[in-house]
Amino acid sequence: MLHEFIALNREEIISRTRERVEGRKWPSVTDDELENGVPLFLTQLTETLRLETTDTPFPPDSIASSAAKHGSAMMGAGFNVSQVVHDYGDICQAITGLAGEQDAPITVHEFQTLNRSLDTAIAEAVTEHARLASQTSESGEAAGRLEPAGAAAQGGGVEGIGQTAHELRDLLNSAILAFHMLKRGTVAINGTTGAVLGRSLMSLRNIVDRTLTEVRLTAVTQRRDRLPVTTLLDEIAAAGVLDSDNRGIVFTFEPVDPRLAVDGDAQLLSTALMNLLHNAFKYTHRGGRVVLRTRAKGQRLIIEVEDECGGIPEGKGDPFDVFADRRGSDRSGLGLGLSIARKAIRLHGGDITVRNVPGKGCVFAIEMPLAAKVEPAARVLTKTV
Repeated sequence: MLHEFIALNREEIISRTRERVEGRKWPSVTDDELENGVPLFLTQLTETLRLETTDTPFPPDSIASSAAKHGSAMMGAGFNVSQVVHDYGDICQAITGLAGEQDAPITVHEFQTLNRSLDTAIAEAVTEHARLASQTSESGEAAGRLEPAGAAAQGGGVEGIGQTAHELRDLLNSAILAFHMLKRGTVAINGTTGAVLGRSLMSLRNIVDRTLTEVRLTAVTQRRDRLPVTTLLDEIAAAGVLDSDNRGIVFTFEPVDPRLAVDGDAQLLSTALMNLLHNAFKYTHRGGRVVLRTRAKGQRLIIEVEDECGGIPEGKGDPFDVFADRRGSDRSGLGLGLSIARKAIRLHGGDITVRNVPGKGCVFAIEMPLAAKVEPAARVLTKTV
């Protein structure tokens, strides 16, 4: 049994891992790097493998929780996230290398459990480290803020550029690190680390869209085209499917009446809708449900995004306020999405409202004018002489 092998060879595995850590060229190594977290991971891994052979389920969040704490502790001690995830990769390679040398029997199921545990540990360490880095950046920016929040929300001046740069840097670091671990073959692309990469890329896309929208919002004029609602929402739904898959959320996109159309700026409307969806995905728990639905109400278009965020806690204020307190553990971003979405919709003669369902979730609703119906051209009868 692999769990017995790890328990019997624990000190040798840690020693070999230490040798791998000390011998690597990147990231940098510290004397006590293995003293905090990795031995705990090894203990929990052994217990996970042992319980896999019994009828007693192992708490699925135990390794995730310790990895998150490891990422937090390492950052507090001055380590970077690259050191954390490489520790996990090195200890896994030490286990498999020693097992190969001793011809220890490892079943396919045990190997899958080993990879799954490693994948969870890496992903959670990266996510927690990125969350703390984002939190630190926000605190620093808030402490040094000299102009009103509204000015930053519009991306004005050096402060707006700096905040966007912080977001991009943190997301890029997470994406690069996840990609590096996937490229090494340490974990599989369809696992939790792959989901971290996917979420990071989606968030990068959202920031770029938001920045383009901020530029368009401050422009003297915006484009106005006739946009079929089906075309507009199909593109949004395609991105939503990827985002929801990465987060383990059920995303339902209800059919749209193909006759509906609006007059508007495609960039502004797309970003507004994507911001609502991203907000719903961010705060909905894994396994929860997000619904995108559309209907006509007289000469107005209604687009609703319903989530399962648990509702807005009492005293949290207006969710459309810039830099408002966020509701969940995911504190990525600067809280600008909903504010920007509302500005974009108001430029189109509409508005966004929210209906809070305590204990369940929220329903954000866009209401805006439908495009005027296009009357068919009058038929001209010709007479042949």
